[in-house]
Amino acid sequence: MRVLLTVAAEKPHFLGMVPLAWALRAAGHEVRVASQPALAPVVRHTGLPFVPVGRDHGFWRTMKVFDLHDTLNDAPLFGRVTAPDDEVSWEYLLEGYRTVVPWWWRMVNDPMEQDLVAFCREWRPDLVVWGSVSFAGAIAAQACGAAHVRYLWGADIFARTRRRFLARMAEQPAAEREDPLSAWLGARAARHGVEYSETLVHGQATLEQIPASLRVPTPHDLTYLPMRYVPYNGRAVVPHWLRTPPERPRVALTLGTTLMGQDSGGKALFRALLEGLADLDVEVVATLPAHEQDALGPVPANTRLTEYVPLHALAPTCDAMVDHGGWGTVLTGLAYGIPQVIVPSWFDDPMLADMLADGGAAITVPHRAMTAETISRSASRLLDDPSFAQGAAGVREAMAALPSPAELADALVGLTRG
Repeated sequence: MRVLLTVAAEKPHFLGMVPLAWALRAAGHEVRVASQPALAPVVRHTGLPFVPVGRDHGFWRTMKVFDLHDTLNDAPLFGRVTAPDDEVSWEYLLEGYRTVVPWWWRMVNDPMEQDLVAFCREWRPDLVVWGSVSFAGAIAAQACGAAHVRYLWGADIFARTRRRFLARMAEQPAAEREDPLSAWLGARAARHGVEYSETLVHGQATLEQIPASLRVPTPHDLTYLPMRYVPYNGRAVVPHWLRTPPERPRVALTLGTTLMGQDSGGKALFRALLEGLADLDVEVVATLPAHEQDALGPVPANTRLTEYVPLHALAPTCDAMVDHGGWGTVLTGLAYGIPQVIVPSWFDDPMLADMLADGGAAITVPHRAMTAETISRSASRLLDDPSFAQGAAGVREAMAALPSPAELADALVGLTRG
């Protein structure tokens, strides 16, 4: 079977797909990855064959130029995912789609759509696995007759929001109905002889890597294929010091790659978090790229500042983590039962942080409430109260019970034959 994995050029979104890609290769299937040229170095380091398609998107550049990050901090369209239905209005949903479709989804998909369709028609994959918002993958799959599934990085806020939107739209007078997503996606699909349907939005099935406690309510008519989250953080060498048990409790501090690489506010947050942990009797392992370390200046005496260390190797040696709440970072920690202090940055990070706090596996500290004192107090509480480690261990057990990527590979073969 030929399998194509495709995602817009976003490193965190792709890395989560790698264990499945290698499971498929180990099962004897031919696997390729297609994305915009900027992702080439990341894919090459995984050992997977890469096909560059289209041109690089300008999402982050546009965010900076037009100062859209502050707007998206409020997560238009998705900020009320966990709210009851009667608190989510038609006006809120419509305005959200009007913002998200042109400023995010169209921006990352349009530059690769034509070339991706052409490649699929040439290579003829049997299955296309596409990232949550990489709708060009769904178009390309249907244009070449392949089966296709959607890959989620976390909870399916997209399907829950879409179903709410369609229900609210049906309540409006016919002359006042508007659907920015189907208008854009339908026009793009039609260029390749593909008729619009909601399958282009949700896929024929959805891969979901989270336990039930982290799910959001989703439509019952959609097919979900659960898969165990297997931590993968890219090519790395495990340093010698990491193989030596720490003499004091160890706390990992990381803000992931996107926040530090694209947002200047991430650097200020990093410094504030270090200051909050400075007076604790712990070893803080803080990961920061070399070019950012000089600008950071002196660090507290209890801090080991390192350029890079694989989080899946660091987390098992830790007693706690302090992070921004990104799904990849949080799930990697939870895979080893590590409780976390989360200062959620944007989009769905606050939702995830609240879910874990409600389940007793984390403490969430909102940005506006964050000070060195609140971080110190939260980290101390996390380390002193064993119930947080117990809560994280419960999530770890639920994650471990999900089917492995190898088991899911067999299910995907069945999907192509159906």
